[in-house]
Amino acid sequence: MAMLKSSLAFLVLASAFFLCFIMSIGDGSYDYFQFVQQWPPTNCRVHIKQPCSNPRPLQYFTIHGLWPSNYSNPTIPSNCTGPQFKKILSPQLRSSLMRSWPDVESGNDTRFWAGEWNKHGTCSEQTLNQMQYFDRSHQMWSSFNITKILKNASIVPHPTQTWKYSDIVSPIKKVTQTTPLLRCKRDPAKPKSQFLHEVVLCYEYHALQLIDCNRTAGCWNNVDIKFQ
Repeated sequence: MAMLKSSLAFLVLASAFFLCFIMSIGDGSYDYFQFVQQWPPTNCRVHIKQPCSNPRPLQYFTIHGLWPSNYSNPTIPSNCTGPQFKKILSPQLRSSLMRSWPDVESGNDTRFWAGEWNKHGTCSEQTLNQMQYFDRSHQMWSSFNITKILKNASIVPHPTQTWKYSDIVSPIKKVTQTTPLLRCKRDPAKPKSQFLHEVVLCYEYHALQLIDCNRTAGCWNNVDIKFQ
């Protein structure tokens, strides 16, 4: 009998934790923001099934998204119960986003923006409305030009040269005074090598102040990084 009660108590507790986890996915609770920029050539290189619409991908880092995240699980929340994307962006902001936040795969910028807002922006709607979400993202992109920061450190696309994780992080950290996060993609032709794919800058709850990114996962340890 004691064992049965113990088992029932465990099941109740486990169910409660599971329910809390499910609720946290879409309730908009978050701790900080991940501002994610991607390197288009890598993005296009690894998406073999759906080639990019532009035969020569953009040669500068572009916005992937601004993602409210939790320290315990940075992949949540998402797809929150907030207002869905509306075509209310000003012509000036749209023009800016076409450069900083283009759809490098299909070329459908508006659809890309809508997808990012509906999945991530809705979870931060209590802090940033739709206009603020996209305007703030563009400001972040303009404030810290990752392409220029790396170029100033002599880290530029090269067909044969490779870099260590710390080589790429160091100049970004020097300029931003915070620790970024790098994400890589495996080379389809050489599975044991990796391409630089994304650079993540982290911001506090209100998306105003840079903070250190608290995770280092995203690229293989002790494997050189290609930047082409």
